[in-house]
Amino acid sequence: MRPPTMSGHFLLAPIPESSSDYLLPKDIKLAVLGAGRVGKSAMIVRFLTKRFIGDYEPNTGKLYSRLVYVEGDQLSLQIQDTPGGIQVQDSLTQAVDSLSKCVQWAEGFLLVYSITDYDSYLSIRPLYQHIRKIHPDSKAPVIIVGNKGDLLHARQVQTCDGVRLANELGSLFLEISTSENYEDVCDVFQHLCKEVSKLHNLCGDRRRASIIPRPRSPNMQDLKRRFKQVLSSKTKAPSALG
Repeated sequence: MRPPTMSGHFLLAPIPESSSDYLLPKDIKLAVLGAGRVGKSAMIVRFLTKRFIGDYEPNTGKLYSRLVYVEGDQLSLQIQDTPGGIQVQDSLTQAVDSLSKCVQWAEGFLLVYSITDYDSYLSIRPLYQHIRKIHPDSKAPVIIVGNKGDLLHARQVQTCDGVRLANELGSLFLEISTSENYEDVCDVFQHLCKEVSKLHNLCGDRRRASIIPRPRSPNMQDLKRRFKQVLSSKTKAPSALG
């Protein structure tokens, strides 16, 4: 399933480094997960700068922040880039804890594999299950991305494999080329932002609906009671004289 095209309505601006009294819009927290060398960092940088950089040093988990405008709404976007070495199957407790903290922090997820690496495709299902384990009652949106769609000569994962997996997991799917198509990269991130924003709005509506109406001021109620007593005494006075 392909997210609708929305590239033309998405603008980026750096978040000002100002004092704490600067009022920021609501946060959108995204995490990009997947095996190593699938292009996670390249996707994020391509989205934020429109530039494609092919080679990256293995990252230790960078956090990118920007102000974004999605169809007129201003959002404070944070994107967590995760090291490719962190996997659900990892036997190192520290690595699993780091992944779990990232998943707990984020509200929306991109699960990325490379069409040239079948093992990276196999890592998607465990990552998805780990997300749902940490957010069992959550509807946190997840998009599965098959990256490096331009390297057809080295393809190991067919498009139908990505579609089938996404259908089984109830997720959106898109096969893209980060190096050749900025619009598709932008559409993926923007769609995820919109889905998280919808959840924010739903939660806000529920919170507003659950608020107990504020009781009336005791002083005002007391004044009304006394006013009624005064009126009552005035209506009874003539009959008493008669």
